[in-house]
Amino acid sequence: MTTIQTTPISTETIQTFRDAFEQDTSAKVSQNAVGQTTIDDVALVRDVVQGTDFTFSTRLDEWKASNQRQSGRCWLFAALNMLRVPAMKKMNVKEFEFSQNWAMFWDKFERANWFLQHIIDTADCDIDDRTVAFLLGDPIGDGGQWNMFVNVVNKHGLVPKTAMPETQSSSCTAKMNMILQWKLRSGAELLREAGADMETVREEVLSGIWRILCIHLGTPPTKFMWQWQDKDKQFHRTGEMTPLEFANEYIETPLDEYVCVVNDPRATSPLLTTYTVECLGNVVGGELVKYLNIDTTAMKTLTQKMLEDGKPVWMGCDVGKMFRRDIGIWDAELFNFEDVYGTKLGLTKAQRLDYHQTLMTHAMLFTGVDVHDGVPVKWRVENSWGDENVGEKGFHAMNDSWFDEYMFEVAIEKKYLSADMLAAWEEEPTVLSPWDPMGSLAK
Repeated sequence: MTTIQTTPISTETIQTFRDAFEQDTSAKVSQNAVGQTTIDDVALVRDVVQGTDFTFSTRLDEWKASNQRQSGRCWLFAALNMLRVPAMKKMNVKEFEFSQNWAMFWDKFERANWFLQHIIDTADCDIDDRTVAFLLGDPIGDGGQWNMFVNVVNKHGLVPKTAMPETQSSSCTAKMNMILQWKLRSGAELLREAGADMETVREEVLSGIWRILCIHLGTPPTKFMWQWQDKDKQFHRTGEMTPLEFANEYIETPLDEYVCVVNDPRATSPLLTTYTVECLGNVVGGELVKYLNIDTTAMKTLTQKMLEDGKPVWMGCDVGKMFRRDIGIWDAELFNFEDVYGTKLGLTKAQRLDYHQTLMTHAMLFTGVDVHDGVPVKWRVENSWGDENVGEKGFHAMNDSWFDEYMFEVAIEKKYLSADMLAAWEEEPTVLSPWDPMGSLAK
């Protein structure tokens, strides 16, 4: 057995650190400042703020930002915000939203079945098996991925927000999720003990999930009356529609022609290789969550082309890093933390992935880009945090330096991919472990 040397912290070491801090005038200045205000206020680099404006050579948005409130539905909001752009043009209206509550209801119901299926598949594994523990850790959170959104729409369609409006629980999901997790973990225990009766148990658990969701979110309609007044004061009535009919009529975006391209710079993740993540998804029998790994320069080029063609772009990033919410700016050098603390923080993008310092946490929508001499220098972003004290009425400016460091994923229409990318996309994906950082959910 290898002997590992242990090194407890001695009182002499602590005194050395204490003396050094007390003699460091810059450390004392930082201590005084941070004692009275936030670290972000102290470390904010004013030159970056002054050098970033909110003008863009290509800007698509002429609508208000939406608000996911106290929920992790950013991925659904970003996707539905993307779809509402052509829908508003088709209906000739200034404002319109698809029901985010509807999409969340069906995602959660389908995801409950997805979870139960994986519990059945791992029923022979020990309860402390790493995959089982991973499944039980968060059986039905709010987060998601692009392919999971497509699965929900393809199977269940969409409805306008008026047909299934927000509820208290759709806008504040914590309590509902706590009950859903309780029910599913209880169901997992029953399934693992059920033996030959697993399908009966699964149906009983799903029945309970349906009741909980209906109580919190409302019962999803099977059909509804659709009529509206356009911005020219003209009245329109389509009549009674089903959710699938509504989706077929008002989704102008070819969802099945979109692919997810990601930037994973780790040495273990070669470029022009496709990946999927074990246990990641929501609809049993639905589309596979699949990524094509490319470099950030190529990702920017694809995103720029789509924006310049008038198409907003769904994206996923590590939202909280080097970001000031009220100012609405992302920049890789927005905060000078190292000088304030007097210590190096370090890590490249690849190292941050390996050492759990970064991963995709949030989905939003690119609605503009500022291009100088053919090169993008900053990006306009529509968030889903409302329009009060959030950037420019809910829209933000992302400097290009931040794109390189903290952007992870965009959904791109296939026709924009190069021949090499298309060929790589058709390859069988490498399967990553369930806990790989590229399996993170936007939430």
